[in-house]
Order: sequence, then C-alpha cells, then structure tokens
Amino acid sequence: MLVSVNKSMRRVRALGAFMGLLMAGPMLAGCRDEAKDEPPVIRPVRTVTVEQRKLGDSVTLTGHVEAENQVSFAFRLGGRMIERLANVGDPVEPGKILARMDPQNEISALRTAQATLVAAEGQLVKTSNAFARQETLLRQGFTTRAQYDAAQQAMRAAQSQVDSSQAQLENAEDRVGFTELYADAAGTVTAVGAEPGEVVQAGQMVLQVARQDGRDAIFDVPAQLLRQAHDTAIVEVALTDDPTVKATGRVREVAPQADPTTRTFRVRVGLSDTPAAMRLGSTVTGRVTVDSSPEIAIPATALTKFNSQPAVWIVDQDKKTVSTRNVEVVRFDPATVIISQGLTPGEVVVTAGVQALHDGQEVRLLGSTQ
Repeated sequence: MLVSVNKSMRRVRALGAFMGLLMAGPMLAGCRDEAKDEPPVIRPVRTVTVEQRKLGDSVTLTGHVEAENQVSFAFRLGGRMIERLANVGDPVEPGKILARMDPQNEISALRTAQATLVAAEGQLVKTSNAFARQETLLRQGFTTRAQYDAAQQAMRAAQSQVDSSQAQLENAEDRVGFTELYADAAGTVTAVGAEPGEVVQAGQMVLQVARQDGRDAIFDVPAQLLRQAHDTAIVEVALTDDPTVKATGRVREVAPQADPTTRTFRVRVGLSDTPAAMRLGSTVTGRVTVDSSPEIAIPATALTKFNSQPAVWIVDQDKKTVSTRNVEVVRFDPATVIISQGLTPGEVVVTAGVQALHDGQEVRLLGSTQ
C-alpha cells in the first residue's frame, strides 16, 4: 500500500514539472521577441577634433627688482669722512652734496702750492730782467755770447718752474674739491658704505644711488631656457605678494658667464611703465612663453585605459561608432594631455562620456571643438 502511494506522488511531481516547462516556453519566447524588438542604445558624447599645432610652454621664474643704472659714489682720495648728508631711501638731485671729508691736509697743500707759484713767478721776473740786460749789452758789444746764453737759460728754467708750480696749484685745488662728494644724476640712495668719523680709502663705496631712468627685473635663468626663449620675447612681470601689480619688459642683458655655484645665467629684463608699487628690491614673478615642437593636445577627460596602456575613443564619422586606440603620452598638464603618437590631425576623439562606451557602439555627437 505504501509503495503504491509513493508511486502516485512521483507521477504528480513529474506532471507538475512538465506543465511548468510548457508554460515557461511561451514566456521565454515572448522575452526574446521583446529583446529583439528593443532598439540599440545610442550614447550621447562630446568630442574634440584633433589638430597638431606648435604649442608654447609657459615658464615661471622668481626674481627681484633693481635699478636699470646703479652707481656707487666714492672719494677720489683717502681721509677721514666728517659728514654724510644722505641716508638710505633719501632722494638726491644732480649737484647735491652727499658727503664731506676733512679738507685740512688738502688746504695746507693748496697754500703751499700757491706760495711756490708766487716764488717761481718772482724768480721768472728776475731772470727775465737779467736776460733783457744781456740782450742789450750783446747788441752793443759789451758782453760775451756765453753770458747771454747763460741768462737766456736761467730765464727759461724760471719759466718752467712757473709752469710746474701752476700745475701743482691746480692739482691742489682739485684735491680740495675732491673732499666733497656730489651727485651727478637724480636717484634714490639704496646703500651706505661708511659712517662719519671713519677713515675711508680712495675708491671705497660711501653711497650707492639707484638712478631714476628705469627699472630692471633680475632673474637667474637655466641655460636650456635661454636656448628655447626668443631674444624678443615679452616677459610678463608681477609682484609676488600682489599679482595684480604687473608690468611687461624685454630681455636687456644676459650675463656672458654662468654663476659657478648655481650654473645659471643672470638676465636683466628692462621694464616699461613700471608701477609705483613695484619698488626696488621687490620680489617679482616673471612669466615667458617658449617655443616647443609641434604637438597634439587633447583634454585630460578624453584619456582612458586599454590593454593596460593609455587610450582614447575614436569616432568613425561615417558610421557614428566608436573604437578604442592606444596612444603614447608625452606629458600631463593640469587640463590637457600631450600626445606624441597614436593620433593624426582631423580625427575626432570623445572627451566626455568615455566610461559608458564599448567598441562598435553608436554615439550621438553633442558638440565638437578643436
């Protein structure tokens, strides 16, 4: 009896499974028909048209502002400086006295030269009179030729002594004038090298004056950048602490020899229309564009990965489908990628929507830029 019941249960289960399969068949067929009738997904993307152009790299350097012409004032002779009439930051005008040296020794030398000249002139008068008498006596035959020649020689020696004394007097007068230091052009005192009471040597810097005829921005530039930049390139200069204060300039002077420590060359950029806020010694930032070889730049959003290598999606403009292509990247900039191989000018590259694409997918172009 129990065996008969088990057999009946197995028949019921088999019949239920068979009926389930019969009912699932039409449902699966309906799903296949619905999937077959669903249109393919067309992805909207943004694109860029590839162009090869000669890009310019922007290089930024830090420097400082100096006067275009800066001169150091010094006494022509040594001595004790008794007065300095200008300090750092003071404006100076042409002819203004800057410093004085104790002139006592030079005044004494001047008086000595004056006395020597007076004595020499007295001797010249004496010898001139003697020569005149010998000349008269010679014509009358009352003197010898030897005495006449001696009188003439004495007069010439006295004249030479007068000339020498005159030159010494002029030199003494000049030395008295050298005890005072005068400005020869308008400018501003930027440094001092001696204080009143000090004994200074001839040529020792007493004051340094920046003339008002221009301003330079000074930069230490690597040799490679010098080779890439044009001599006529315009340099944009701005204050480091206030970038709104700007000026432009051109390279005015390049040091002929590199610094032995940094191996850089000092470059002076002559500024035009320098703002008043760009004071001497201010730290500035200089920006210049240098030439590079022709390159292809695309937005950084266009880059993806394929076969573990950088790649981009290329649009077939006839079929409106996309395919991946590996590219070689030279460098990454904040917003762009520089490509050296893998793209040719005129091709269209997807820049937005790259995450949802697959090979052969049809796309709709939202916008194309260069």
